[in-house]
Amino acid sequence: MMKELDCRGLACPGPVLRTKDLLENHRPDVIKVIVDNEASKQNVKRFMESQNYKVNVEIDGSLFYVIGSDEAGSEVQSEERPAPEPHVETKKIVVMIGTDRMGYGDDELGKKLMLNFLATLKEMGDDLWRLILINNGVKLTIEGSDALPILKELADNGVYILVCGTCLTYFGLLDKKDVGETTNMLDVVTSLQLADKVINI
Repeated sequence: MMKELDCRGLACPGPVLRTKDLLENHRPDVIKVIVDNEASKQNVKRFMESQNYKVNVEIDGSLFYVIGSDEAGSEVQSEERPAPEPHVETKKIVVMIGTDRMGYGDDELGKKLMLNFLATLKEMGDDLWRLILINNGVKLTIEGSDALPILKELADNGVYILVCGTCLTYFGLLDKKDVGETTNMLDVVTSLQLADKVINI
């Protein structure tokens, strides 16, 4: 069974939500999602992969055809899916960053404070679960940012860094992101829902 979704013109998180709905309700053997921007392509591809689909992307001009194949078949896959790992109680702290500087007043001081803040986040240890960067905060993740070494170290230590794809696109920076996963509002809302504590900067 093959299903096709035409998500051209849909803003984030529309394409991912429509893909999620289709997979949850039908679990087709093959799904083709048509999108017309890079951020949606990345988000849909990553979501399909999280649902154990093998994904290929075809490009036709400004269109992306994200094609996922459930090669094992839904019934076989559900039977062979490994049992979930035992639940381990851990604290999940999400830090949402909506700016590339801290506080108001002097911008240079604000940028230095942000770097100091990011560098100090590691003191949270394993409680630090995810960083979500939105609006001007996405500029911390691009090539040449002074924050890159700090963010890469956090990522290497297991902190999941989510970077708003809509924001990157708005600023024309999608191809300049150098750390983290391009994300959508569904991932953001889910992260906030699952977090034990959310810190807004």
